[in-house]
Amino acid sequence: MTATRPPTSAAAPTTIASSALPPRVRRVLQSLFDHIATDFVAALNGMLVEFEQQLFKQAEQARSNHAQTQVFVDVRTLQKNRLELVPQYMFALEAELAAIRSARSSGEQPEVRLDYQTLTLVEDAAMDQEIVLREVARRHEQRGNAQILMLGQRFGVLACKPAYEAEALPLGPNRLSHLLKDAAACLELSIDAQLLLYRSFDHKVMLNYTEWANTVNQFLAREGILPGLAYMPRRVRNLEVVRPPRDEAGPGPRPMTGWQSQAGAHWATLTPEQLQAVAGALTGTPAGTGPTAAATPAATLETGATAAAATQDAAGSFEVLQKLLSIRRGGLQADALARAGEIDAIAADTGADSSGGAATGTTAGAAGDHAGGGGPHAGGHARRLLPTPDVLTTLQALQAAPLPVRTPDQPRRTVADLQQLMLSEVRAKHGPGAALASADSDTFELLDLLYNEIEREVQHDAPAADMLVRLQVPVVQAALRDRNFFLRAQHPARDLLNTVAESGATWLGDDDVDPHLVQRLHKAVETVVETYEGDEAVFEDANRDVQQHLQAAARKAELAERRQIEAARGKDRLEIAKQKAADTIESAMAEAKPQKFVQALLSQAWADVLTLTQLRNGESSTEWADQLQTTLEIIAATTSSQSASPELAGKIEKSLVQVGYHEDEAAAISRRLSSAEEDETTSRTELTARLKARARLGGQGEVKKKIAQPRTPQEQECYDYLRGLPFGTWFEFTRNQQGDVQRQRLSWFSPVTGNALFVNQRGQRVGEHSLDTLAHLMAKGQAQVVTEDRGRLIDRAWNATLNALRSLTGRSGEPAGDAA
Repeated sequence: MTATRPPTSAAAPTTIASSALPPRVRRVLQSLFDHIATDFVAALNGMLVEFEQQLFKQAEQARSNHAQTQVFVDVRTLQKNRLELVPQYMFALEAELAAIRSARSSGEQPEVRLDYQTLTLVEDAAMDQEIVLREVARRHEQRGNAQILMLGQRFGVLACKPAYEAEALPLGPNRLSHLLKDAAACLELSIDAQLLLYRSFDHKVMLNYTEWANTVNQFLAREGILPGLAYMPRRVRNLEVVRPPRDEAGPGPRPMTGWQSQAGAHWATLTPEQLQAVAGALTGTPAGTGPTAAATPAATLETGATAAAATQDAAGSFEVLQKLLSIRRGGLQADALARAGEIDAIAADTGADSSGGAATGTTAGAAGDHAGGGGPHAGGHARRLLPTPDVLTTLQALQAAPLPVRTPDQPRRTVADLQQLMLSEVRAKHGPGAALASADSDTFELLDLLYNEIEREVQHDAPAADMLVRLQVPVVQAALRDRNFFLRAQHPARDLLNTVAESGATWLGDDDVDPHLVQRLHKAVETVVETYEGDEAVFEDANRDVQQHLQAAARKAELAERRQIEAARGKDRLEIAKQKAADTIESAMAEAKPQKFVQALLSQAWADVLTLTQLRNGESSTEWADQLQTTLEIIAATTSSQSASPELAGKIEKSLVQVGYHEDEAAAISRRLSSAEEDETTSRTELTARLKARARLGGQGEVKKKIAQPRTPQEQECYDYLRGLPFGTWFEFTRNQQGDVQRQRLSWFSPVTGNALFVNQRGQRVGEHSLDTLAHLMAKGQAQVVTEDRGRLIDRAWNATLNALRSLTGRSGEPAGDAA
């Protein structure tokens, strides 16, 4: 290691031995540095090895010759300068420990005189670096919170100062990460390679930070630095739980905060017991009776009772769904016959062919006779029930066939159309009397209802609509092979169906559609159609590739969201500073008010000065105290008959120039604010015109806020609920009178100003609302929180399907009917 120490100021010692620390503190820090140096050197060398491997991997996967060339340039630069990184990092780490009693080590920024005439925007590269480093530090600060708190206490003792915050702790994740940033300058890497280096640092050096911090705490305790220190987290019992509005009957589901909706622990929260209760309420049969209840005790007497009971429960649940279909079918039959006025005439005609009745919506048998299962004869031919394997064989042949060409004005194929097509193929082979068994026909009918509800929430012209049609045959096959398709929580076919549907959901805006996701989905659907022959792994593999793309998109969206949050926080700080400046001026004029024109100058030009001082230095700084004193002097000078003060005018002019006023404008305003006498050199009209023509500090994107109106009790309830929501909660906003909604993510809100930032699926800013406006929209029903149980499109469609099954009974409002 031949690297030399980086140049530092004389005020900051570069070694512990040369620092002006008390002997015992110097001895403890030197022992600590020697104790951790070996671990750091080994970890940093391992990081460089992994980093070089990652660069070669990037070069192999580069999409263009230019990108590959840039990566190889970084590799050569790394091989040339890699021996300098570890010494530079260790020099910086030792200097960090040696300077714990300097002003900068406590987290205070050194006083730097900036040339405000040459200020520029922050480069994107610098922002990307800060975001990655901040994310690395934040993650490890959360994991090792207890150890970091105790390290902060112990280093506070060594520094003879209050306990360190996590950001300023010399051995904290934040400082360790930024030391790497400074040391890595010797490698002369591109920005992309630097970001990759930071991630390698996270994986290799910071991997076991919590355990390492614990060893440092133990070392300091053995050295007598707070040896009895223990961390006891304070657990505050929340006595008042804020519940969602209009949900006082129970705790309610949790808001959805993930970038992708997740499947719940069960299918749309409807368990087999709840399905049995619904069926009992609709049919008048008490829960626990009927064939399902009678079969359960018998099953438990067999060997292998657990597996048998699970199979019986699944079959029983499907039987309940069949019972609901039978009730619905009977209601549809009665309504159709009543409208036709032919009940008596048709009652005797029970031999009509009702195959596919679920598709046509008419039946001629009893309530139990339905699609594919008419009376003993169908159309005069002997009725022959098809076994399920024959149905699957016919569907397999249809799966390989291409979809017929459809004109834009033609409706897409439904599951009911598919059922009729399959029956026509079967009857061509097995005779006109071929019909579906009851369970198979009910499966078709349930899927037809489910598909209809899904299509209601998918945009008609979206690519997802055609892909859903393409998936019909594989999904029907999966449901026929596994009757528990409708109840199983993590069925692979259902997961892929949901992913495809959500890619074209009606709640997506024009900017939310991801063309790369559409390509992945199209490939996944075609893979399923070409290869599925009954193996669920086909659905799993196809969906896994799509989920990997969604996870990568979620990471990009999260990064974009962080940038929007940083911008919103800066805007919020500006608004708070403006309000503080206005309050300060108003308080200063409480006893004596100057002329109206002087008040206008104070509320505009001088308010900008106070705002900038508040943003740069804060309320506890000497600069803010000086400006407060200057404000009082301005009020005194403009409300008394004393002569003008050149010293006061000079301070005012200097402050105005820093805000951005031209020298002549600043001089004219300072003469007005430093004396009660009229300024003969500049007229009021001219100065007023100049002030109106120039933009105020932070006024480019300023939106005039509406005066807050008193909240109604319902709006107050919504407001209190909103303040308790976690960041990342998804909302659905009603866009038009037709009830179309759009999803937006509540990324952040200010508890001080109430400003709330909303982004779309890609992390792009789509709007801002105040919490008052949001509470008003919620109270009117124009905005609602998306909860986890209704986050997935397919869950919403299934709930709507169950409601459709219950709607004809007239008892959907009973408690048993609300299980879904």
